Amino acid sequence: MQLSSEINWGLLDFIVAGILIIVLILVLELIFRKVQSNKKKLWLVILIGILFIMIWVELAVGIFGSPFAGS
Repeated sequence: MQLSSEINWGLLDFIVAGILIIVLILVLELIFRKVQSNKKKLWLVILIGILFIMIWVELAVGIFGSPFAGS
């Protein structure tokens, strides 16, 4: 939108992105508060990060072709 005319987000897109980011932050906060082992924290943060990226990419471009992304 500011960088290119090919990017065309609507209000719903911003709401979904905001919800995803807030949920990510809350889950990471929960992990840091509840999990004692640093090794477990690391693996959980990596897992949550990968899950977040996969959901973001699926919503952005529908790389997996799921109905979740509207494809």
